[in-house]
Amino acid sequence: MAIGVDIGGTNLRAARISSHGEILEKVSEKSHPDPEIALARIVDLIRRVDRPAVKAIGIGIPGRVDQRQRQVLSGGYLDLSCVPVADHIEAATGRPVIIDNDCSMALMAEIAIGAARGHGNVVMFTIGTGIGGAISENGTIVRGSRAAGQLGHITVDRHGRECVCGRRGCVEAESSGTAWRRHVAEAGYAADTPVDQILALGERGDKEALAVLCAWAGPLRAAIDTISATLDPDMVLLGGGLGKAAERALAYAPAQAAWFQTSVRAAELADDAGVIGAGLAALSFPGAVSVHASAATGRSGKRAVLVNGIPAAGKSQMSKAISDRTGWPILTLDTIKNPFLEQLGGADREFNRTLGKASYQAIWSIVRDAPDGSTFIVDAWFGFQPLALLQKHLATAGVEHIAEIWCHAPGEVLAERYAARLHERPAGHPGAAYIPELIELSKKAEPTGLGPNHAVDTTTPIDFDAVTGWVNYVLCDGHGDTAHE
Repeated sequence: MAIGVDIGGTNLRAARISSHGEILEKVSEKSHPDPEIALARIVDLIRRVDRPAVKAIGIGIPGRVDQRQRQVLSGGYLDLSCVPVADHIEAATGRPVIIDNDCSMALMAEIAIGAARGHGNVVMFTIGTGIGGAISENGTIVRGSRAAGQLGHITVDRHGRECVCGRRGCVEAESSGTAWRRHVAEAGYAADTPVDQILALGERGDKEALAVLCAWAGPLRAAIDTISATLDPDMVLLGGGLGKAAERALAYAPAQAAWFQTSVRAAELADDAGVIGAGLAALSFPGAVSVHASAATGRSGKRAVLVNGIPAAGKSQMSKAISDRTGWPILTLDTIKNPFLEQLGGADREFNRTLGKASYQAIWSIVRDAPDGSTFIVDAWFGFQPLALLQKHLATAGVEHIAEIWCHAPGEVLAERYAARLHERPAGHPGAAYIPELIELSKKAEPTGLGPNHAVDTTTPIDFDAVTGWVNYVLCDGHGDTAHE
């Protein structure tokens, strides 16, 4: 378990989070602009949900955050830019701490268990008092030199209103919650008129309401279009307190027909995204949490790289590339199963499936009998067995640390790959008749969600060094246990 903390301008939240992203206990307190008072309240919240099994603490902070150096570079209502937040919380709680931008934390949660599950290239805007942003590329948060992802400061009108960042015409100045109150007041409504009320009026064709919605959503649409052209993400998520309302309002500022078309969705986890993402980040990146605590957080237990994906998704190539770079052994279903098929001279599909189940059990028996600290690459389509069975095998085998790589490709590509390799497979494997089933499977298959997930589109060139680096970052403690220092 870990503790996730979400620092907001209105509320401070803390929750104890399981490795699956489940909230086990959550508490909250009003925020405060004085850093000393706010930090005292955060420490109190952490202590209220702390338990002996908690391994680390993750904290999402609004503003620009240098996650690598554990520095807050700027702030707003609560300005922590001159405060060593991570050091302070570590000293007060005795737990290792990782800090990051609050929107980056929320995006991690949405990718792990929310609206972006199974996708690696995702952009998120959080619409609240201001506008936050985060970018994920192949499942990894983009940080740039220090604090990339400040999407609220995309310029949508260079002659527009002055923004708190010091520039003019930022989307935050036109499409945030603060901007909303200004738009409705300028239209003659009360400044605290809820978005839902204006949306309802807009649906009935009220001209003043439609003007407000266009003025609010238009700049956001321009920012989304810019991101779509620049990054070509799988999707754009809208989170924060006004995320769902903003998604509805975009109907009044529709995207123009262009080369750049990106799906826009409302985030699913609402106010819980921040604490869930912060908790998962604390569990996922223990090597980054604290140079002070690194010696005390050496990772015991066994480790598993779950190379997941349906047949023909590119798992074998991925597994071999990681093994070549780390020396970790690969365990696959076919390695165990195929010698039996060859000796038996083939089998029908039902018996092949039975052999697959036995091979699955054999893999985890090998891991169980390995010494503590061992790392294995397990190449399998885990969806062919119930998730609960995999969880049982992992627990029985003593696997405490997981990194999952989700290999995926369009169904038509998988079909071509599968057909091309039919002659290489021993009798007993499903034949060409399986291809339509494979295509349908590609539409609904998804990662296990049991640990940090790195999605890889295997139809594009793959940076295997980067993927291996990510795996090392997740599984190893940064204290001499990595394949590449």
